Amino acid sequence: MNLHWRRVRPMARKELRDLRRNRFILLTMSLAPVIFVVMPMVQIFAIHADAPSTSLSARVGLSLVYMLIIPAVIPSTLAAYAIVGEREQGTLESLLTTPIRGVEIQLGKALAVLAPTLVIAYSVFGIFFAAVGLFADPIIASAVFEASHLLVPLLFTPLLASWSVWAGIAISTRASDVRVAQQLATFASFPPPILAGLMSFGVVTASVGLALVLAAALLAIDILGWRVVAAGFDRERLIVGRKQ
Repeated sequence: MNLHWRRVRPMARKELRDLRRNRFILLTMSLAPVIFVVMPMVQIFAIHADAPSTSLSARVGLSLVYMLIIPAVIPSTLAAYAIVGEREQGTLESLLTTPIRGVEIQLGKALAVLAPTLVIAYSVFGIFFAAVGLFADPIIASAVFEASHLLVPLLFTPLLASWSVWAGIAISTRASDVRVAQQLATFASFPPPILAGLMSFGVVTASVGLALVLAAALLAIDILGWRVVAAGFDRERLIVGRKQ
């Protein structure tokens, strides 16, 4: 796949400017991280140090699942706006008639969503883990900092975000209404966090080996998904569909 990054970068910058002008998107990216860092902290600091180990593990798992919603849901909502948003603004046809290739349009829009999502998600994780390390009971802190609990957010955050981005762009390419696209993209983002949640809760016994295998599988799915989405970008259909 022959990409020209000199065309991808301006596309990403344009998309970032468009996202900053959208009040709904700014509100989502501002409020969601606050909610999903406060709720896990409430869960953790409400635990008693003498709680049974199963209860403690479940509460820690629930806290991590809350934060995994950020890389799963936020990028799906933003990516769902990528193409259908251009259509609603009336700028899609002019974008598609430029020399930039379809895959470069998609990649530029994807990077504009993925980069701020990762910054926000890892910042939330950093705040959470720092607060736990500084203020939580040592017994609770040791449970939070178990290898399996650390692996799930650190390893799966970019993979979950990538899943949500390509699924959102795929839906945005086919949808004709922004709200419908965002709803469908949100539903499409759920499967990977469910598995990560099962690992966090201990329903699926988490280990370094299992985490690496699942991460490799999700990476392969992400790569395949991107290829499918790129191959399905039909410039002529989008232009004709706009004119109908």
